[in-house]
Amino acid sequence: VQLQASGGGLVQAGGSLRLACAASGRTFSNYAIGWFRQAPGKERESVGSICRRTRRTFYADSVKGRFTISRGNSNSTVYLQMNSLEPEDTAVYYCAFSERDGCTYFLGRTDQYHYWGQGTLVTVSS
Repeated sequence: VQLQASGGGLVQAGGSLRLACAASGRTFSNYAIGWFRQAPGKERESVGSICRRTRRTFYADSVKGRFTISRGNSNSTVYLQMNSLEPEDTAVYYCAFSERDGCTYFLGRTDQYHYWGQGTLVTVSS
């Protein structure tokens, strides 16, 4: 499975960005796509996830109400819509693919994912 994340950039606080994660390669009937981020000097943390089977989404508390994960019609692209961005959201954002179902509980750990994209940088200025 190959993942390509895109859409990062520089935005002012309060602004919005939409990231995209395009998946290709081996197909699975059930899987989940997660978004993570890593700020300089910090550990990689989960932002949220979406499962293929029911499109159920989960979010980290830090982004609830501001970020939305969705799937494109083709099912091969997942989006992360980020609104009301804050300087604390500055990080490299990664999408990841889990072979787990991901519809029953939140896959919020990096070791629950099997494939990773290369990351896209989001910078929020104050």
